[in-house]
Amino acid sequence: MAKVAVLGYGTVGSGVVEVLDTNAREVACSAGEAVELKYILDLRDFPGDKHEAQVVHDIDIILNDPEVDVICETMGGLEPAFTFEKKALEKGKSVCTSNKELVAAHGPELVELARKNGVSYLFEASVGGGIPVLRSINDSLKHEKIDAITGILNGTTNYILTKMDKEGASFEDVLKVAQEKGYAERNPEADVEGYDACRKIAILASLMSGGHVAYEDIYTEGITKINSADFAYARSLNMAIKLLGMCKKTSTGFFTMVAPFLIPMENPLANVNGVFNAIDVHGNMLGDVMFYGKGAGKNATASAVVADVVDILKHKGKHIPVNMKAEKAVLTAKDNAVRQFFVRVSESEKDKLTDVFGPEIDIVKSPEVQGEVAVVTDLISEKDFEEKLNKLDSVKGYLRLF
Repeated sequence: MAKVAVLGYGTVGSGVVEVLDTNAREVACSAGEAVELKYILDLRDFPGDKHEAQVVHDIDIILNDPEVDVICETMGGLEPAFTFEKKALEKGKSVCTSNKELVAAHGPELVELARKNGVSYLFEASVGGGIPVLRSINDSLKHEKIDAITGILNGTTNYILTKMDKEGASFEDVLKVAQEKGYAERNPEADVEGYDACRKIAILASLMSGGHVAYEDIYTEGITKINSADFAYARSLNMAIKLLGMCKKTSTGFFTMVAPFLIPMENPLANVNGVFNAIDVHGNMLGDVMFYGKGAGKNATASAVVADVVDILKHKGKHIPVNMKAEKAVLTAKDNAVRQFFVRVSESEKDKLTDVFGPEIDIVKSPEVQGEVAVVTDLISEKDFEEKLNKLDSVKGYLRLF
């Protein structure tokens, strides 16, 4: 019988315990042996809880118990989670985690530490909740040369953008509803400014490149500047607006970015709505494969943590390789990326658009928006676009095209 410990008895931690209880037979069948919850680490006591006798307050009790095979870290944050995970790996205990902030910051280092100690470090739940994208990249697609990963990686922002589009509501009003429903935190900055998606694409980019893509190096924009006029033009162009995290290898370099994009409706990503996530992975031989599902939530995230537990127990005594090394990956500057852009300006600047972007461009108008016009540029580098944008006097907004 395998014995596990859960660090943190909050939303995800209690979900892990619930999965181990409710699906005990299925977990045992998948792992090849029964799995027993031996400890729960938390600062609090839980009188009356089914597992109150397993709650401890000292991490050393868990670290020094030779019976504990796997530690599930669901605390969140960098510390003390990083210290606890590092000590566990050094003690020869495998670790799985849902902690995207920690994996984005220290994942490659912890993978290397696990390898040195003959154990495993897995983090399926850190990206996409219950969507099994990391395991697929690390296992089923290992033979592919993956050259692009693009995803809707944050359910909160996708919910907000969907409501703004379908119901014509303002950003502020939808954010308030999202907070009331529990989709957004009281301080929603990590979601709406794109930081959450940035950490997730950093993890995906690290897996794709085999190096460490630091989230601090990824250009990131959120959705706070998107308004009803942007959606009116999007409808005129038969496009949707989505916050995308992307990493891409091209002949000119390795690019990463988080930003809102206009996406043609024929692209499956354009039709991913509400709190759902979707991640498109492109391999050189396979082409595109998409992973879709709830990217957050207690049960979905907990299920992914338990899937890691099962994988570790199936490979007990072995290190499960993960394509991440501590050496920093080399990213190409955003300025060199080439794409099309959508720009809105006051109607008084209509003629200046053709002077700046060329006479061949088509002027776009929306019957729902008065007093302004827009244009879709030809392919242009980010640097050249910024230079041209500075020549306009009354820019109402701009978006990139995917």
